[in-house]
Amino acid sequence: MTTLVETKPETRALTTVPFLRFDPGHGSRTVRWVAPILTLVVVLGVWTLVSTQLLSPTRQFLLPSPWEVLEAGFLEQAGRTEIFTALWSTTKVALVGLLLAMAIGVFFAIVMSQARWAEASFYPYAVILQTIPILAMVPLLGFWFGYEFTSRLIVCVLHSLFPIITNTMFGIASVDDNLHDQFSLFHASRWQRLIHLQLPAALPAALAGFRISAGMAVVGSIIADFFFRQGQPGIGRLIDTYRQSLDTDLMMAALAASSLVGIALFLLFGAVLRAVEAHRSPRR
Repeated sequence: MTTLVETKPETRALTTVPFLRFDPGHGSRTVRWVAPILTLVVVLGVWTLVSTQLLSPTRQFLLPSPWEVLEAGFLEQAGRTEIFTALWSTTKVALVGLLLAMAIGVFFAIVMSQARWAEASFYPYAVILQTIPILAMVPLLGFWFGYEFTSRLIVCVLHSLFPIITNTMFGIASVDDNLHDQFSLFHASRWQRLIHLQLPAALPAALAGFRISAGMAVVGSIIADFFFRQGQPGIGRLIDTYRQSLDTDLMMAALAASSLVGIALFLLFGAVLRAVEAHRSPRR
């Protein structure tokens, strides 16, 4: 059976941002690793200078030094335990919410790609849902579903759903017309065309959508932590607690820790995307 041809240029443009892919063929591998490290060193140096030299002693609590943040949040057992316990609670919400968003988003993308009436019926509401500020929905969700895990999960799903729908639909619609003609010659059914042609061709674009939504799921779960305070506290609630008590060092440590989940998911989907693209590329 004829293999899938290379995706269209616009598909590659969507899924292959040079820096984000860390492509060794684009520039020197050494530069790509050294440049971010040097940037981090400069930022930490400026941060330390401002914190220890430019701020008056009475205002240094507003911007603790990097060492103070590291010590309070990661080296001392009390701060480390508190932060990572809350982070695990937020991570569970983000992971479950992301999985649900992936399932719901791919399902609706498939339905809308197979029937114009479905796209006309559902897609406008997906756009409307994306434009509604998630914070405006928080009070209603609390009234309807309570202030615990369920409401956090719904916020997470709503916040991360749209990129999955749009990217998957784009991937399905970007299949080469010649391949559709070949499937028509073999009298392939709509189901066979979807399973063997459209979904495999849409995989890179869908993975790019998953990668975007992964970070949005983490942000959504942290937002939900701020407002739905019943049940096990998450990292968002902990950050707000540190803010109220002016524990700036712990607050900044919690902020740094909260980014770890998003970075890990981003790198995971990036690795899967590169593996899929490498498998699909013609061998030389």
